[in-house]
Amino acid sequence: MTSTITSVAAPASADPRPSLARAVAPLVEALVADAVALRLKVTRGPRDVRIVDAGIATPGGLEAGRRIAEICLGGLGRVSLGPGGRFSPWDTLVSVSTSDPVLACLGSQYAGWSLASGDFFALGSGPGRATAAVETLFEELGYRDPAEKVALVLETSVVPPAEVVDEIAKQCAVDPSDITLILTPTSSLAGTVQIVSRVLEVALHKAHAIHFPLDQIVDGIGSAPVSPPSPDFLTAMGRTNDAVLYGGDVQLFVRGPADAAKDLAARLPSLASRDYGRPFAEIFNGYDCDFYKVDPLLFSPARVTVTALDHGLSFTAGGFDPILISRSFGG
Repeated sequence: MTSTITSVAAPASADPRPSLARAVAPLVEALVADAVALRLKVTRGPRDVRIVDAGIATPGGLEAGRRIAEICLGGLGRVSLGPGGRFSPWDTLVSVSTSDPVLACLGSQYAGWSLASGDFFALGSGPGRATAAVETLFEELGYRDPAEKVALVLETSVVPPAEVVDEIAKQCAVDPSDITLILTPTSSLAGTVQIVSRVLEVALHKAHAIHFPLDQIVDGIGSAPVSPPSPDFLTAMGRTNDAVLYGGDVQLFVRGPADAAKDLAARLPSLASRDYGRPFAEIFNGYDCDFYKVDPLLFSPARVTVTALDHGLSFTAGGFDPILISRSFGG
């Protein structure tokens, strides 16, 4: 699944962690090669950037979203769709696993690169973030991944303008023609799957926000129900968030003291937020559609189990809200 940038003869200064760009390259090329079967459209956009449309002028679909989610994880994770039986009739779950949750989720999948020009705005996720490394997060991770080809996933319904392509090329030190931008509108099937697939990532992001040592997080798995998309952006966005906030389930495997694992489990679930308990679209509207007014601690899975590997103990906190899931998905 991954290729690394180390070998037996590698110098002591070499970073032993995987190259995200190298790991994800075959996944990106396979997505492009299978575009017709996946109902995607591949074109050349401004500055000859490669555009993969996953739901703007072409339908896309669930399988496209699953594969795009694995690209978001930098080739270091697996994403699957299958029956779960957690929230009938919303029984299909997206499940995520990765053997390197910090690098896959925070170093790649997290939508942390703000890209804007004129009326265009989108958050970039995927392995290209680690090539640009413009976010302070990469200083904390001590990681940068120089690459000759760059892939980014943008949650947007419009093609980025040339100025945005120029910015990506500049920060990544690549030619625009060596950039692949995968566009997944929130209201599309592919967009729905790739957003809900962030269930594990939001747990990692919250763990980071509450200052749990990232180097003690060894492994992780997560799942959440696939929400039905909606042509209305606010409804679609609300449903994908609710899938995680009220239906997401994550297990983290950590090293260190058992008390620290227990505290992490207690603080991670969305239940710990002051904004918990209403559909996300309602919360968002109540804050005048300003994300920065929403309690940032809300963005986390509904239920979390933390296993302390050094002690053989597991701690679970939070819980699912099937009534709210039904209210959100069926509205």
